[in-house]
Amino acid sequence: MRLRTALLGIIALATTLLPATAGAAGSPPSVLGGSGPYSAGYETTFRLPDHTIYRPGTLPAGIKLPIVAWGNGACRADGTWFENILTEWASHGFLVIANGRPGGFGQTDPEMLIESIDWAIAENSRLGSKYRNKIDTTKVAVMGQSCGGIETYEVADDPRITTTVLWNSGLLDDSQNNLLQQLHAPIAYFIGGPSDIAYPNAMDDWQRLPAGLPAFMGNLDVGHFGTFDQPNGGEFGRVGGHWLKWQLKGDQTSKTQFVGPACGLCSTDWEVQQKNLT
Repeated sequence: MRLRTALLGIIALATTLLPATAGAAGSPPSVLGGSGPYSAGYETTFRLPDHTIYRPGTLPAGIKLPIVAWGNGACRADGTWFENILTEWASHGFLVIANGRPGGFGQTDPEMLIESIDWAIAENSRLGSKYRNKIDTTKVAVMGQSCGGIETYEVADDPRITTTVLWNSGLLDDSQNNLLQQLHAPIAYFIGGPSDIAYPNAMDDWQRLPAGLPAFMGNLDVGHFGTFDQPNGGEFGRVGGHWLKWQLKGDQTSKTQFVGPACGLCSTDWEVQQKNLT
């Protein structure tokens, strides 16, 4: 409990992202940006009132958007707290759904990640939805930072999930280790090195992963706040985009960032470990 309190307290001090106002219903998303081919921003909908939806400003023709459900650090119900990195991923052709409304407050819970997935799948088939037949419902990532990473673990047994990603996060004590045995999809950890409060927990989890589970561990010495406050999410945004493009779009160039002894992140500032990646 003391570690959970510390995680909640330290991330609450971060001044990573300033919230903006979401666009009105039917209007283009707010805060368009990102380095990808589709300028992206966020919006809200009454059909998913406690979330913030990041997407390309113009939904691309002939392209289906994989689903990315995101849990915030501190389990904070502010869907724009990680705006930089979520906009970046959306600009590469993903539908990214964050827990919490823009500029919201209060606490989230793990079920909100499942609500994101359920909503996206329903919108893909709903008559009148602008997302109708534009979402790849077979490709789903669930990820979160710090406390949001714990939420990710708690829903990672959902069979619809095709990859699980933890940012600056790990289980808080051994009583939760059963969650690791429920993992079924390739998992990636992006941690801030030894100065990250979550580092020992993440490294302990790494040793306890189920045998045969494809897994990647990347440590960059940037501490618990990562690079989320940088334009486009900085290095975390770049690397996370490659993982999503590989896992959810089958991008073979992105795959080379993570696989093999000469991987793109190997022999860089990243400290890399790999398991069962082919």
